[in-house]
Amino acid sequence: MNMISLTATAEDAGLRLDVFLAAKAEDLSRSRLKALILEGAVTADGGVETNPKKPVVAGTEYVVRLPDPVPAEPEPQDIPLDILFEDEHLIVVNKPAGMAVHPAPGSADGTLVNALLFHCRGQLSGIGGVERPGIVHRIDKLTTGVLVAAKTEPAHLGLSALFGSHDIERAYLAVTRGAPRPSSGTVDEHLARSAGDRKKMAVVRNPESGAGRHAITHYRTLETFGIREKGTGFPSAALVECRLETGRTHQIRVHMAHIGTPLVGDPVYGRSRGVSCLGSGPGHDAGLKAAREFPRQALHAAVLGFIHPVTKEALRFEAPLPEDMTALVAALRQLPTTA
Repeated sequence: MNMISLTATAEDAGLRLDVFLAAKAEDLSRSRLKALILEGAVTADGGVETNPKKPVVAGTEYVVRLPDPVPAEPEPQDIPLDILFEDEHLIVVNKPAGMAVHPAPGSADGTLVNALLFHCRGQLSGIGGVERPGIVHRIDKLTTGVLVAAKTEPAHLGLSALFGSHDIERAYLAVTRGAPRPSSGTVDEHLARSAGDRKKMAVVRNPESGAGRHAITHYRTLETFGIREKGTGFPSAALVECRLETGRTHQIRVHMAHIGTPLVGDPVYGRSRGVSCLGSGPGHDAGLKAAREFPRQALHAAVLGFIHPVTKEALRFEAPLPEDMTALVAALRQLPTTA
Protein backbone atom coordinates (compact mmCIF):
# COMPACT_ATOMS: atom_id res chain seq x y z
CA MET A 1 0.00 0.00 0.00
CA ASN A 2 1.42 3.40 -1.01
CA MET A 3 1.29 6.40 1.29
CA ILE A 4 1.48 10.16 0.80
CA SER A 5 2.61 12.25 3.77
CA LEU A 6 1.87 15.99 3.82
CA THR A 7 2.47 18.48 6.62
CA ALA A 8 0.27 21.58 6.70
CA THR A 9 1.94 24.96 6.86
CA ALA A 10 0.64 28.21 8.30
CA GLU A 11 -0.55 29.16 4.80
CA ASP A 12 -2.61 25.96 4.59
CA ALA A 13 -4.33 26.49 7.94
CA GLY A 14 -8.10 26.74 7.68
CA LEU A 15 -8.41 25.08 4.27
CA ARG A 16 -10.85 22.21 3.92
CA LEU A 17 -9.01 18.92 4.26
CA ASP A 18 -10.00 17.67 0.78
CA VAL A 19 -9.03 21.02 -0.79
CA PHE A 20 -5.64 20.99 0.96
CA LEU A 21 -4.88 17.41 -0.09
CA ALA A 22 -5.96 18.01 -3.70
CA ALA A 23 -3.65 21.02 -3.93
CA LYS A 24 -0.67 19.06 -2.61
CA ALA A 25 -1.30 15.63 -4.16
CA GLU A 26 -1.55 16.70 -7.78
CA ASP A 27 -1.98 13.17 -9.14
CA LEU A 28 -5.22 12.65 -7.21
CA SER A 29 -8.50 14.44 -7.89
CA ARG A 30 -10.40 16.18 -5.13
CA SER A 31 -13.32 13.74 -5.55
CA ARG A 32 -10.97 10.76 -5.21
CA LEU A 33 -9.38 12.25 -2.11
CA LYS A 34 -12.80 12.98 -0.63
CA ALA A 35 -13.74 9.35 -1.16
CA LEU A 36 -10.53 8.21 0.52
CA ILE A 37 -11.23 10.47 3.50
CA LEU A 38 -14.75 9.04 3.86
CA GLU A 39 -13.31 5.52 3.66
CA GLY A 40 -10.98 6.23 6.60
CA ALA A 41 -7.82 6.20 4.50
CA VAL A 42 -6.54 9.57 5.79
CA THR A 43 -4.95 10.21 9.18
CA ALA A 44 -4.11 13.45 10.97
CA ASP A 45 -1.12 13.03 13.30
CA GLY A 46 -1.95 9.33 13.44
CA GLY A 47 -5.69 9.63 14.10
CA VAL A 48 -8.20 8.70 11.40
CA GLU A 49 -9.94 11.72 9.89
CA THR A 50 -13.23 11.08 8.03
CA ASN A 51 -14.54 14.63 7.59
CA PRO A 52 -13.51 16.14 4.21
CA LYS A 53 -14.68 19.60 5.37
CA LYS A 54 -12.58 19.70 8.53
CA PRO A 55 -10.20 22.71 8.56
CA VAL A 56 -6.53 21.90 8.23
CA VAL A 57 -4.33 22.66 11.25
CA ALA A 58 -0.83 24.05 10.71
CA GLY A 59 1.93 21.64 11.71
CA THR A 60 -0.29 18.58 11.43
CA GLU A 61 1.00 15.62 9.41
CA TYR A 62 -1.69 14.22 7.10
CA VAL A 63 -1.11 10.77 5.65
CA VAL A 64 -3.12 9.40 2.74
CA ARG A 65 -3.08 5.61 2.42
CA LEU A 66 -3.64 4.58 -1.20
CA PRO A 67 -5.10 1.07 -1.60
CA ASP A 68 -3.32 -1.31 -3.92
CA PRO A 69 -4.82 -1.31 -7.40
CA VAL A 70 -7.17 -4.17 -8.24
CA PRO A 71 -7.05 -6.02 -11.57
CA ALA A 72 -9.10 -4.37 -14.30
CA GLU A 73 -10.90 -7.67 -14.88
CA PRO A 74 -11.89 -10.07 -12.08
CA GLU A 75 -10.09 -13.41 -12.02
CA PRO A 76 -11.99 -16.74 -11.99
CA GLN A 77 -11.91 -18.39 -8.56
CA ASP A 78 -13.01 -21.89 -7.58
CA ILE A 79 -15.56 -20.92 -4.93
CA PRO A 80 -18.45 -23.30 -4.12
CA LEU A 81 -21.88 -22.05 -5.16
CA ASP A 82 -25.34 -23.05 -3.94
CA ILE A 83 -26.99 -23.29 -7.35
CA LEU A 84 -30.80 -23.26 -7.46
CA PHE A 85 -31.15 -23.30 -11.26
CA GLU A 86 -28.96 -23.23 -14.33
CA ASP A 87 -29.44 -23.49 -18.06
CA GLU A 88 -27.51 -22.19 -21.07
CA HIS A 89 -28.84 -18.65 -20.49
CA LEU A 90 -29.16 -18.13 -16.72
CA ILE A 91 -27.82 -19.17 -13.37
CA VAL A 92 -29.68 -18.64 -10.07
CA VAL A 93 -27.76 -18.96 -6.81
CA ASN A 94 -28.39 -18.72 -3.09
CA LYS A 95 -25.72 -16.22 -2.00
CA PRO A 96 -24.17 -16.66 1.45
CA ALA A 97 -23.50 -13.86 3.92
CA GLY A 98 -20.09 -12.28 3.53
CA MET A 99 -19.86 -12.69 -0.24
CA ALA A 100 -19.89 -9.43 -2.20
CA VAL A 101 -21.49 -9.53 -5.64
CA HIS A 102 -18.85 -7.43 -7.45
CA PRO A 103 -15.18 -6.82 -6.69
CA ALA A 104 -14.77 -3.49 -4.89
CA PRO A 105 -12.43 -1.85 -2.37
CA GLY A 106 -12.42 -4.17 0.64
CA SER A 107 -13.68 -7.09 -1.48
CA ALA A 108 -11.15 -7.37 -4.27
CA ASP A 109 -11.79 -11.08 -4.75
CA GLY A 110 -13.86 -13.91 -3.36
CA THR A 111 -16.95 -12.32 -4.91
CA LEU A 112 -19.89 -13.85 -6.72
CA VAL A 113 -18.47 -12.57 -10.02
CA ASN A 114 -15.16 -14.37 -9.34
CA ALA A 115 -17.05 -17.58 -8.55
CA LEU A 116 -19.28 -17.32 -11.64
CA LEU A 117 -16.33 -16.70 -13.95
CA PHE A 118 -14.86 -20.00 -12.79
CA HIS A 119 -18.09 -22.00 -12.71
CA CYS A 120 -19.34 -20.71 -16.09
CA ARG A 121 -15.99 -20.81 -17.91
CA GLY A 122 -16.55 -21.67 -21.56
CA GLN A 123 -20.30 -21.00 -21.24
CA LEU A 124 -20.35 -17.19 -21.32
CA SER A 125 -21.16 -15.92 -24.79
CA GLY A 126 -20.20 -12.36 -23.96
CA ILE A 127 -22.01 -9.54 -22.16
CA GLY A 128 -21.31 -6.28 -23.97
CA GLY A 129 -18.53 -7.99 -25.90
CA VAL A 130 -16.75 -9.27 -22.77
CA GLU A 131 -16.82 -12.82 -21.41
CA ARG A 132 -18.42 -12.14 -18.05
CA PRO A 133 -21.61 -12.90 -16.13
CA GLY A 134 -24.41 -10.37 -16.53
CA ILE A 135 -25.31 -9.03 -13.09
CA VAL A 136 -28.63 -7.16 -13.23
CA HIS A 137 -29.36 -6.84 -9.52
CA ARG A 138 -27.45 -7.02 -6.27
CA ILE A 139 -27.94 -7.85 -2.65
CA ASP A 140 -25.69 -6.49 0.07
CA LYS A 141 -22.53 -8.38 1.00
CA LEU A 142 -23.97 -9.38 4.38
CA THR A 143 -27.44 -10.20 3.03
CA THR A 144 -28.19 -13.78 2.00
CA GLY A 145 -30.48 -15.24 -0.60
CA VAL A 146 -31.58 -15.64 -4.22
CA LEU A 147 -29.79 -13.84 -7.03
CA VAL A 148 -29.91 -14.39 -10.81
CA ALA A 149 -27.15 -13.72 -13.34
CA ALA A 150 -27.17 -13.93 -17.13
CA LYS A 151 -24.78 -16.08 -19.15
CA THR A 152 -25.72 -14.72 -22.59
CA GLU A 153 -26.37 -11.31 -24.09
CA PRO A 154 -30.09 -11.99 -24.87
CA ALA A 155 -30.68 -13.15 -21.30
CA HIS A 156 -28.87 -10.11 -19.93
CA LEU A 157 -30.93 -7.71 -22.02
CA GLY A 158 -34.17 -9.50 -21.11
CA LEU A 159 -33.43 -9.58 -17.39
CA SER A 160 -32.42 -5.92 -17.43
CA ALA A 161 -35.77 -5.06 -19.01
CA LEU A 162 -37.68 -7.09 -16.42
CA PHE A 163 -35.90 -5.44 -13.51
CA GLY A 164 -36.23 -2.04 -15.14
CA SER A 165 -40.01 -2.43 -15.42
CA HIS A 166 -40.19 -3.98 -11.91
CA ASP A 167 -41.85 -7.06 -13.43
CA ILE A 168 -40.15 -9.30 -10.89
CA GLU A 169 -41.39 -11.02 -7.73
CA ARG A 170 -38.99 -10.32 -4.87
CA ALA A 171 -39.70 -11.20 -1.27
CA TYR A 172 -37.30 -10.79 1.64
CA LEU A 173 -37.44 -11.97 5.24
CA ALA A 174 -36.20 -9.56 7.89
CA VAL A 175 -35.95 -9.67 11.67
CA THR A 176 -36.72 -6.22 13.06
CA ARG A 177 -36.24 -4.50 16.39
CA GLY A 178 -39.80 -3.99 17.55
CA ALA A 179 -42.70 -4.74 15.21
CA PRO A 180 -44.14 -2.49 12.50
CA ARG A 181 -47.33 -0.58 13.28
CA PRO A 182 -49.64 -1.30 11.58
CA SER A 183 -48.62 -4.94 11.24
CA SER A 184 -48.81 -4.71 7.46
CA GLY A 185 -48.62 -1.83 5.04
CA THR A 186 -46.59 -0.02 2.43
CA VAL A 187 -43.64 2.33 2.78
CA ASP A 188 -43.61 4.74 -0.17
CA GLU A 189 -40.63 7.04 0.33
CA HIS A 190 -38.01 8.40 -2.06
CA LEU A 191 -34.42 7.46 -1.28
CA ALA A 192 -31.16 9.30 -1.96
CA ARG A 193 -27.58 9.37 -0.73
CA SER A 194 -27.31 10.78 2.77
CA ALA A 195 -25.91 14.31 2.81
CA GLY A 196 -23.97 13.51 5.98
CA ASP A 197 -22.56 10.14 4.93
CA ARG A 198 -22.27 9.23 1.26
CA LYS A 199 -22.07 5.52 2.11
CA LYS A 200 -25.59 5.64 3.52
CA MET A 201 -28.99 6.08 1.94
CA ALA A 202 -31.71 8.25 3.47
CA VAL A 203 -35.38 9.07 3.03
CA VAL A 204 -35.90 12.27 1.02
CA ARG A 205 -37.91 14.77 3.05
CA ASN A 206 -39.16 16.78 0.06
CA PRO A 207 -39.57 14.35 -2.86
CA GLU A 208 -41.56 16.96 -4.77
CA SER A 209 -38.23 18.69 -5.40
CA GLY A 210 -37.27 15.81 -7.65
CA ALA A 211 -34.52 14.58 -5.34
CA GLY A 212 -33.91 10.88 -4.87
CA ARG A 213 -35.55 7.88 -6.50
CA HIS A 214 -39.01 6.51 -5.90
CA ALA A 215 -38.97 3.43 -3.64
CA ILE A 216 -41.89 1.24 -2.53
CA THR A 217 -41.76 -1.61 0.01
CA HIS A 218 -44.81 -3.69 0.95
CA TYR A 219 -44.45 -5.42 4.31
CA ARG A 220 -46.40 -7.79 6.54
CA THR A 221 -45.55 -9.09 9.98
CA LEU A 222 -45.33 -12.88 10.11
CA GLU A 223 -44.47 -13.36 13.79
CA THR A 224 -43.68 -11.25 16.85
CA PHE A 225 -41.41 -11.99 19.81
CA GLY A 226 -41.39 -10.82 23.43
CA ILE A 227 -42.76 -7.57 24.83
CA ARG A 228 -40.73 -4.42 25.34
CA GLU A 229 -43.06 -1.99 27.16
CA LYS A 230 -45.32 -2.82 30.08
CA GLY A 231 -49.01 -2.33 29.42
CA THR A 232 -48.59 -1.65 25.70
CA GLY A 233 -48.13 -5.08 24.18
CA PHE A 234 -45.44 -3.68 21.89
CA PRO A 235 -43.30 -6.63 20.73
CA SER A 236 -39.54 -6.74 21.22
CA ALA A 237 -38.88 -8.03 17.71
CA ALA A 238 -40.63 -9.39 14.65
CA LEU A 239 -40.16 -11.57 11.61
CA VAL A 240 -41.34 -9.46 8.66
CA GLU A 241 -41.84 -10.25 4.99
CA CYS A 242 -40.90 -7.38 2.69
CA ARG A 243 -41.89 -7.36 -0.97
CA LEU A 244 -40.16 -4.93 -3.27
CA GLU A 245 -42.02 -2.97 -5.90
CA THR A 246 -38.78 -1.13 -6.66
CA GLY A 247 -35.20 -2.13 -5.97
CA ARG A 248 -33.09 0.71 -4.58
CA THR A 249 -29.82 0.50 -2.67
CA HIS A 250 -30.46 -0.50 0.96
CA GLN A 251 -34.20 -0.02 0.34
CA ILE A 252 -35.56 -2.43 2.96
CA ARG A 253 -32.99 -1.43 5.57
CA VAL A 254 -33.78 2.28 5.17
CA HIS A 255 -37.56 1.88 4.91
CA MET A 256 -37.79 -0.37 7.98
CA ALA A 257 -35.64 2.03 10.00
CA HIS A 258 -37.79 4.92 8.78
CA ILE A 259 -40.94 3.40 10.31
CA GLY A 260 -39.15 2.75 13.59
CA THR A 261 -38.25 -0.93 13.17
CA PRO A 262 -34.63 -1.20 11.99
CA LEU A 263 -33.21 -4.62 11.25
CA VAL A 264 -31.58 -6.58 14.04
CA GLY A 265 -27.80 -6.44 13.63
CA ASP A 266 -27.80 -3.56 11.14
CA PRO A 267 -24.65 -1.56 11.92
CA VAL A 268 -25.60 1.33 9.62
CA TYR A 269 -29.31 2.07 10.07
CA GLY A 270 -29.91 0.82 13.60
CA ARG A 271 -28.92 2.92 16.61
CA SER A 272 -28.16 -0.28 18.56
CA ARG A 273 -27.76 -3.89 17.53
CA GLY A 274 -29.93 -5.67 20.09
CA VAL A 275 -33.53 -5.67 21.31
CA SER A 276 -35.15 -4.88 24.65
CA CYS A 277 -37.60 -7.14 26.45
CA LEU A 278 -39.34 -7.15 29.80
CA GLY A 279 -39.13 -10.20 32.03
CA SER A 280 -36.28 -12.44 33.07
CA GLY A 281 -35.08 -16.01 32.97
CA PRO A 282 -32.91 -18.17 30.70
CA GLY A 283 -35.12 -17.62 27.63
CA HIS A 284 -35.09 -13.86 28.16
CA ASP A 285 -31.31 -13.77 28.45
CA ALA A 286 -30.72 -16.12 25.52
CA GLY A 287 -32.99 -14.09 23.22
CA LEU A 288 -31.37 -10.78 24.09
CA LYS A 289 -27.90 -12.26 23.68
CA ALA A 290 -28.73 -13.71 20.26
CA ALA A 291 -30.01 -10.36 18.99
CA ARG A 292 -27.17 -8.35 20.51
CA GLU A 293 -24.49 -10.61 19.02
CA PHE A 294 -26.06 -11.17 15.60
CA PRO A 295 -23.16 -10.24 13.29
CA ARG A 296 -24.98 -8.77 10.30
CA GLN A 297 -28.26 -7.18 9.23
CA ALA A 298 -30.92 -9.89 9.62
CA LEU A 299 -32.08 -9.86 6.01
CA HIS A 300 -32.59 -12.70 3.53
CA ALA A 301 -33.72 -12.64 -0.10
CA ALA A 302 -36.19 -15.51 0.16
CA VAL A 303 -38.09 -15.46 -3.15
CA LEU A 304 -37.28 -14.46 -6.72
CA GLY A 305 -39.78 -15.00 -9.52
CA PHE A 306 -39.70 -13.89 -13.15
CA ILE A 307 -40.41 -14.93 -16.72
CA HIS A 308 -37.36 -16.51 -18.35
CA PRO A 309 -36.23 -13.84 -20.84
CA VAL A 310 -35.41 -16.40 -23.53
CA THR A 311 -37.63 -19.47 -23.05
CA LYS A 312 -40.53 -17.43 -21.57
CA GLU A 313 -40.98 -20.05 -18.86
CA ALA A 314 -42.38 -18.84 -15.54
CA LEU A 315 -39.66 -19.35 -12.91
CA ARG A 316 -39.87 -18.96 -9.15
CA PHE A 317 -37.14 -19.76 -6.65
CA GLU A 318 -37.15 -19.91 -2.87
CA ALA A 319 -34.15 -20.05 -0.55
CA PRO A 320 -34.74 -21.26 3.00
CA LEU A 321 -33.85 -19.02 5.90
CA PRO A 322 -30.09 -19.40 6.54
CA GLU A 323 -28.86 -21.12 9.67
CA ASP A 324 -27.87 -17.94 11.49
CA MET A 325 -31.28 -16.31 11.04
CA THR A 326 -33.05 -19.59 11.89
CA ALA A 327 -31.09 -19.71 15.16
CA LEU A 328 -31.89 -16.03 15.82
CA VAL A 329 -35.62 -16.59 15.36
CA ALA A 330 -35.50 -19.68 17.59
CA ALA A 331 -33.81 -17.67 20.33
CA LEU A 332 -36.26 -14.78 20.02
CA ARG A 333 -39.16 -17.21 20.40
CA GLN A 334 -37.92 -17.82 23.94
CA LEU A 335 -38.48 -14.20 24.95
CA PRO A 336 -41.26 -13.81 27.55
CA THR A 337 -44.47 -12.21 26.27
CA THR A 338 -45.60 -11.02 29.70
CA ALA A 339 -43.83 -8.69 32.09
